[in-house]
Amino acid sequence: MLGPVILAASRSDRMRRLISAAPVTKQVVDRFIPGETVDDIVPIIEELTGHGLELTMDVVGEDITTPEQAAAARDAYLALVDRLKELQLGERVEMSVKLSMFGQALEGGHELALANVRPVVEAAAAIGTTVTLDAEDHTTLDSMFAIHEALREDHPQTGCVIQAYLFRTEADARRLAANGSRVRLVKGAYKEPAEVAHQQKHEIDKAYVRILKVLMEGEGYPMIGSHDPRLVSIAQELARKAGRKPDEYEFQMLYGIRGEEHLRLAAEGHRMRVYTAYGTDWYGYFMRRLAEKPANLRFFVRSMLTKG
Repeated sequence: MLGPVILAASRSDRMRRLISAAPVTKQVVDRFIPGETVDDIVPIIEELTGHGLELTMDVVGEDITTPEQAAAARDAYLALVDRLKELQLGERVEMSVKLSMFGQALEGGHELALANVRPVVEAAAAIGTTVTLDAEDHTTLDSMFAIHEALREDHPQTGCVIQAYLFRTEADARRLAANGSRVRLVKGAYKEPAEVAHQQKHEIDKAYVRILKVLMEGEGYPMIGSHDPRLVSIAQELARKAGRKPDEYEFQMLYGIRGEEHLRLAAEGHRMRVYTAYGTDWYGYFMRRLAEKPANLRFFVRSMLTKG
């Protein structure tokens, strides 16, 4: 399986330098990350919302080594909130954040990340939108869930992400579904050991369906993070069986992948949210997109061979 190899490369400084220096890299990266600044991304926001889509915005970057960098990440999100307010799109565009960007891995990181993310959540609420906490590797999850619970005391609409490949996730889903959370379910895109996570695709898919059933039958708001046509169809059937209306769950897919499907689902009356990333520190995000789907890797390699 190439996925684990690519995920290992995402942590390699040597591979970062090699791939970043390839002449074709920017062209391919632009497929998934269509801008570096808020100004770059505004036309994308306007275009997608104009087509009836909703968005969740991610300012990419995870390799935070100082409190000052964590504060800069906070400020980047606050600048995004200001621009969304100007565009009057708060109700159409939410934000996704990785707590590692807010200092979670630093000394005293739990408290630092909470202190940095709280003003972003407050600013988002003030313009009618919300924040979803992205899941990262399994060692960070207890901290993420604790921060999620703390934020929900004042802002109960704050969402979180759970990953189907982790053994613990079904239990997490049952807890979250019972208390009305907004929960995005994804397969998982980090290299995790066999002691904590399923390694085979068919096992991950089966776990995804089990967990999605828990969310659909619960009291929360499920967000289906998948491009897999089979899982999209299963999600629709589970929603029907659970008696959910079209506005009581949503689909989420990545910018740059299956764009026609985004439009099709929206045209059918589903809530369809496009996960759209921007920023300069794109390497880790880009490599996980390659690892998730063989077609993405083939696209990159073909581009390097023909235009590099």
